[in-house]
Amino acid sequence: MSRRTQASDFAEREERIVAAVRRIAEDEGWTAVTVRRLADVIGFSQPVLYKHFPRGREEMVERVVLDGFSRLLDDLEEASSASSDDALPRVVDAYLRFARCNAAVYQAMSTALTSIVFAAEQTPQVLRDGFEVMRRSAGGGADATVRAELLWSMLHGVSELERHERLDPALEEARMDEIVRLFR
Repeated sequence: MSRRTQASDFAEREERIVAAVRRIAEDEGWTAVTVRRLADVIGFSQPVLYKHFPRGREEMVERVVLDGFSRLLDDLEEASSASSDDALPRVVDAYLRFARCNAAVYQAMSTALTSIVFAAEQTPQVLRDGFEVMRRSAGGGADATVRAELLWSMLHGVSELERHERLDPALEEARMDEIVRLFR
């Protein structure tokens, strides 16, 4: 088998592992994601899993988190490509929709204890790019970074409160309109 084929097989196996982690978390919650459980579900031995992810579960969760931020970035970039009048409402909608449709992944992105660093030099590029979309969307000249942090915080708060059924679903559209109004 050629090195290229081996590398391709390794990468494919790794993607299957990450997809299985995500699926278990979405179906059963993060507490169900263990190396033993994953080995049983995916049919790989634990040593094979550790070959791909030497730090075990923590590294697998980090990969799900980074993949989640990459998928969110894709959604936000698509939303922000609209005309300037439509960009902010579309970004707000895209963020909240992502959080709703990917509850376990979003939970890990926002609360999992990982070695991923935010708001620092070593912050992964995908997180920097996502934050830049928020910066452009929130506007604000010299205060753009603060406004982006506040927009992100507000969207995160809304998504968490929605996930725990603490907000009136009938007010969803009004809430989104008000968020947009605050950042225009």
